[in-house]
Amino acid sequence: MVSYCTIQCRNLREQKKHKAPDIASCLVLPPFATCPTRPDNHIISQLFFSFFKTLVGKEIAVELKNDVVLTGTLHSVDQYLNIKLTNVSVVNQEKYPQLTALKNCFIRGSVVRYVQINPNDVDTELLQDATRKEFSPVTGGEK
Repeated sequence: MVSYCTIQCRNLREQKKHKAPDIASCLVLPPFATCPTRPDNHIISQLFFSFFKTLVGKEIAVELKNDVVLTGTLHSVDQYLNIKLTNVSVVNQEKYPQLTALKNCFIRGSVVRYVQINPNDVDTELLQDATRKEFSPVTGGEK
């Protein structure tokens, strides 16, 4: 895997602590996309869910909150942003030798720090249009 876009799935404060691997090609999300206190947070979650469903079968890297980075093929994702990976490999095998035998895994969405995606797999126009549609006052997204 060459370069990646990074999507922050959880906490905006974590982005300041952990820099993206390739900040020039990162997909930038609006600050409200990570606010857990927004009343329309379920809409934001659905946008992420719909986006990740389009990536099924693509190679991704998932950085967990405990600093483990797993790469693999996205097999499935659910509404809680739980991720199932196949053909899993660990990026830092020297540090985590116990994970080298891992072939498939299920990752709970709440332990994900970042999901790194090949920029060629991201349709930014589609994502931006969906975000505009959900949060436009005409469609009843954001008031």
